[in-house]
Amino acid sequence: GIEQFVAGFERFAQEPQYNGEFGARIYKVSHDAQGNRLTWLKVTGGELKAKMMLSGTAHAGDADAVAEDGQWHEKADQVRVYSGAKSTTVDTVPAGTICAVTGLTQTFPGEGLGMERGAGSPVLQPVLTYTLEPGECDIHKCLVALRELEDEDPLLHVVWQSRLEEVHLQLMGAVQLEIIQQIMHDRFGLDVTFGPGSILYKETIAAPIEGVGHFEPLRHYAETHVLLEPLPQGAGMAYATVCSEDVLDRNWQRLIMQHFQEREHLGVLTGSPITDMRITLLTGRAHLKHTEGGDFRQATYRAIRQGLMEAKKKGDCRLLEPWYGFRLEVPQDMVGHAMADIQRMSGTFDTPTGDGEYMVLNGTAPVSEMRDYAMDVNAYTHGRGHLSCVFAGYQPCHNADEVIENMAYDPESDLENTPDSVFCAHGAGYPVKWYKVPEFMHLDYAWDGMRE
Repeated sequence: GIEQFVAGFERFAQEPQYNGEFGARIYKVSHDAQGNRLTWLKVTGGELKAKMMLSGTAHAGDADAVAEDGQWHEKADQVRVYSGAKSTTVDTVPAGTICAVTGLTQTFPGEGLGMERGAGSPVLQPVLTYTLEPGECDIHKCLVALRELEDEDPLLHVVWQSRLEEVHLQLMGAVQLEIIQQIMHDRFGLDVTFGPGSILYKETIAAPIEGVGHFEPLRHYAETHVLLEPLPQGAGMAYATVCSEDVLDRNWQRLIMQHFQEREHLGVLTGSPITDMRITLLTGRAHLKHTEGGDFRQATYRAIRQGLMEAKKKGDCRLLEPWYGFRLEVPQDMVGHAMADIQRMSGTFDTPTGDGEYMVLNGTAPVSEMRDYAMDVNAYTHGRGHLSCVFAGYQPCHNADEVIENMAYDPESDLENTPDSVFCAHGAGYPVKWYKVPEFMHLDYAWDGMRE
């Protein structure tokens, strides 16, 4: 069917019409033999020139590499056009050209430059987390190598847990893990192993809550008030401001908005990332003489955590876990066994359908219960059954109390994500616990539960 495909492609494919405004779509990030970072892109409008200044939207983790407007701005040092493994350095490339650019450090696959909009979030998301066991390898060398792989693969997330001095990898499963191990050996000469995978949980809230953060050691000053609101399941994170520029200057507001987005904020039940939440800047205060950019970073982080602690006190924090959508095909005489298994796993399924010989069950179940179920299906059906799973998003955890108890996370001991604030008196800063911050805060913002 290849000839027919090519003929159909030639007949129906239409060459795009490019306009004069610059635009480009990034589809890959890699590194050459000299260690130079290559951003691979297709120019979709105008032309790309060497030494051209490019900009894009910052994403989580780029806190120190972006301007106050939340954008990164970097120069395209070289523009390379590749043919196989050989490349030619050129001064300019027109629209329609595929090329590689050096000098860009903040780009990621799917990002749009110029007039081109960025692509949406990947459909697939990591659902498991593995702990690196470097063995004889230096853990920091492993971390540097994994950061490079993370830069290239948007579905690989590397987390350095400084409190535990551990490297955690967030992946889709065992197959991706084996590939990572092989690449680490072949490319970096590092033989690494990983501990057993655990579920990647997330957290959200069930009702709006206000959070306050204050940071005022000697010769520093910032106070931030935020509103945390729940969003529909699967909505992810959203950010807004309703603060008047008469109260807080626009530049400080932009900085706070950047701090909302520059890191993955953790919940207070298990220390898992938060999701399905809108964070809104309500008000804030700066000092004409003593406020620096880093002060609002501290105040903003503490305000979010303080709000989450208030939500926890009210019983409004919720633990979420990943779920699979599954299709299970088994011989008809074994469908009762399959239905009992799914019910035991806290899953749900539609009415079984079949052709007289095989029955099919479609439904959803927690990843934590179904992750190894394919081997069970193969065993009790003697190889005649088949299970296929797809990621079905995050839903309320079916055994939240058990998970929270086993993880034993203490948010007040997590000093890197503290909910407490720092105030100043008699020329010295002093800490104030999160539950006493409303008594000490300098701005009395009366949020009555209504959006402003």
